[in-house]
Formats: sequence, structure tokens, C-alpha cells
Amino acid sequence: MVERNQPLDLTESRLLLERAVRVDATQAYSGYVLDRDRLVDGEYPLYGERASGAYVWDVDGNRYLDFILAYGTIILGHADPVVSEAVIREIRDGFAITLRKKVQVELAELLISVVPHADRVFLLKSGSDATSAAVRLSRAHTGRERVIRWGYNGWHDWCANRPAGVPQSAQQTVSTFKYNDLASLEQEFRRYPGEVACLLMMPFEEEPPADGFLAAAADLARQHGALFVLDEMRSGFRVSLGGAQERYGVQADIVTFSKAMANGYPISAVVGREEVMRAVGEVHIGSTFHVNGAEMAGAVATITQLRDSDALKRIEELGAILQRGLAEQIARSGLDAHVLGVPQMPFMRFQYTDDAVQRRIQDAFYTETTRCGVLFHPNHHWYISAAMTHDDIDAALDATAQGFRAAEIAASRD
Repeated sequence: MVERNQPLDLTESRLLLERAVRVDATQAYSGYVLDRDRLVDGEYPLYGERASGAYVWDVDGNRYLDFILAYGTIILGHADPVVSEAVIREIRDGFAITLRKKVQVELAELLISVVPHADRVFLLKSGSDATSAAVRLSRAHTGRERVIRWGYNGWHDWCANRPAGVPQSAQQTVSTFKYNDLASLEQEFRRYPGEVACLLMMPFEEEPPADGFLAAAADLARQHGALFVLDEMRSGFRVSLGGAQERYGVQADIVTFSKAMANGYPISAVVGREEVMRAVGEVHIGSTFHVNGAEMAGAVATITQLRDSDALKRIEELGAILQRGLAEQIARSGLDAHVLGVPQMPFMRFQYTDDAVQRRIQDAFYTETTRCGVLFHPNHHWYISAAMTHDDIDAALDATAQGFRAAEIAASRD
């Protein structure tokens, strides 16, 4: 662990950024990408060299205990040897051979065996692919156009969170509601009687679902003749092997998966009931790389390990320990901060009304934890991987203790 207040050497990271802004549009123009990747400007690494297990190394040789985990795509740990070997085997044999690979059938069978209420599978590449496909299938199945949605559902026109470049018409048939508020959802259905094709939503984000909320939301959708679609990009294969359906006792008509499904390899899936998935034959959904076997092999290896081990149990236990430790540290600090999320996807948020104070305190905390060799995200879920140990969680709590002390100093400034 790095000594407190000792800045990290990020020389190579900064040099690479200087090169990138001259050629890479995401670095040169996208404030969203810069804010997300810089995290605390000047203190976070931008470029990584390698990763293994629970750790990542940046291009300057600094090692970090990784709680960002490629925004939740890593669940077993970086460069898991079983997953890597399965992918390398496909690559050696030719993973894009024009013909479909046997592993595609194996993956579909595996998904149907572990995902509740699943009859058919459609494989794609990205999360946005899958949610957009789910919307198209819902519209084809119901003959309706309107979508009620909640959460981050991707970047395509119908759900983009920035208006630039998006035709107004693309979002005129899409609306949202207040999470954990059934009356808010019911109001949306009543505003558009007989028009809603589907309710598409993440099962939760920072706030867990209230008891019975997801099941009630699903019932409400069906009462109004709409499909219930769960966007399980973040929760899938993490909160339970069968995802939020299994965890919270709810039944969806369609479920979309990606992220942890293949421990970092790019693949997604639309999984649903037979009656609904028949609409695949009526719509146009395609992907140039959808027959590539390498990512499918990674998914089979990942899901099989999660099924046959206690990885998910350990992830939940370690996340609960981290959440309890954070809550105890916050109580001792007197800072206005709250532990959020579920153990598998914990988070901590400072809550100050003054933006300048909020940023100063938050930056102080995350600067300190990063210098201590722990990589948290200030504005996004954290994640637990199966490669982490109790010692790793202890090290993380040592870092957060120093972070809270730095935040207290920042809070005391006029």
C-alpha cells in the first residue's frame, strides 16, 4: 500500500493521453468519456498495462485492487485461466469460420438451463444490441409502439441519454417513471392506454427494489397487455446465477444479458419465452460477428464456473463485509455519506448540496484511496469479483479509512 499523501507516478499515462487527444475522438471531444475515465483529474490512471485476478497494473507500473472491473464485465477475476483457455482454444481453431460453431448451441442450452422461464436465446454482441432487439421483438409481438423504460438501457436512439444527434421522433414513443413507485408506473400506463408494447427496466441501480415491486411492475405491464422486459446487463450472473428473476422472485417475458456473462468478452443475449421469441422470424436483427465462437466459449466457461462453484456466494459475502465496514467508518467520521447498492454491486455516495463542497470532499476521498492502491469509481457502481479475498477487502477498508480522514480534512475547509 502506498503511503498516505504520496502522489502516484502517472507520467506514462499522461503522455499517452497527450497523444490520444490528437487522434482519438473519445478523448478529444467527449466530456462524458473524459469525466468517466479521469475520475479525479490528475490522480487516476488512464491507461492500463495488464490485469490478473483482483488487480490491474497501469502503464506506469502502479498496481491497484480493482473495484471497477471494466464496469462490471469481470466477475471471476481478470484473465481467469479457465475462461482464457476456452477462448484461446476457439481462436486457435478459427473463431470466425462462416459456419456456426458448436459452442453456440452449447451456450444457448446452458442459458436456458440457468435462466428462469427461458425457452429461446438470441445471441448478439453488446448490451445496446440486446435491449434494442428486445424492444423490436416486443413491438412486433404486441403490434404496439410505445415503450416505458427505466435505468440506463444503452446508447441507441430510443434510449440515448443525450439529445444531440437523436431525432425527436425516436423518443416520442418512449417514457419513464419513478423507480420503486408503482403509482408512478401505473400513471404512465394510464396515459397511453392500449399503446405500450413493453415495460423495459433494470431491476435496480443504486437503490434495491422494494419488496414485491418488481413482481407488481410485471403484473401491471401484463394487465395492460404489455411485455415485461428485464435489462440485466449489470445484475445478470452477479446477484444470482439466474439473475434478478431468481433473486427477487419475478418472471419476465424477455431478459437481456451482457457484461459478466463472459467475464469481459463482448457478447450479449436476448432470452425469452417461446411465444415472444417467435417474433425473431418477423423482424430484422443482425450482427456481423454474431457467429464468432471465441466470446461464446468465454461465456460457457464463465457461466459454468459460476454454476459449479461457490463464487457467487463468496462475492456476496465479501460485498456485505465491505458495506458494513464502510457504514461503520462513515458513522465514526460524521461525514454526510451513505452506503448504497447490493453487496455484489456496492457503492458509497457523499451527499452535500453545495456542488463545490461535494466535489472537494469526493475528490479528497478518491484521491486518497487511489494513492493507497485501490481503484473505486466516484460515480458508478463498484463491483466484487470472485478473485478477491478477505485480505483484499481488509486492504480496501484500510484505504477507505484513510480516504475518509482526507475527506474530513476537506470538509473542514471554509
